[in-house]
Amino acid sequence: MRAMAEAGIIDHSERFELIGGEAVPINPKGIQHERIKAALLRFWIKAAPDGIGIIPETTFTLSDDTFLEPDVTVFAMPPGLSALNGSTALLCVEVSDLTLAYDRGRKAAIYASFGVRDYWSIDAATLDTRVHRQPGPAGYAVVEDKGSGEQLVPLLVPGLAVMLGKLVLP
Repeated sequence: MRAMAEAGIIDHSERFELIGGEAVPINPKGIQHERIKAALLRFWIKAAPDGIGIIPETTFTLSDDTFLEPDVTVFAMPPGLSALNGSTALLCVEVSDLTLAYDRGRKAAIYASFGVRDYWSIDAATLDTRVHRQPGPAGYAVVEDKGSGEQLVPLLVPGLAVMLGKLVLP
């Protein structure tokens, strides 16, 4: 991506993900999407145990021809961001307003194929969350739907347990 921007192929401000070499534009985010992401980040940053990093919208490089920009990525420090990949990510979260079917379909399959062990897609309208676990080449073996009033417990960082319905949205 950086090389394409430096070569003038794309503008630095263009937002897209690269999936199997195909540039996929990222839709603009609605205000509810941003409120949920901000509240979740605020909650998790306060709750994060030592040695855990939390970052919004990082370029998550999965291979030479695939990178995504999850709304929130949780990772261990060390090894930190420089070693971030499917097996080192502790949790990836997508907040979905216009892209719910895509995030729960194609994007979930991509995360699974690269070994992301815990992937959540949050419906911005209802705060219902689809939790995806046990990745494999055919997708996730375990998929659970959780309501906004249910506790969500990250598989690899249980100290970040959250109930979305209780978050104070800005």
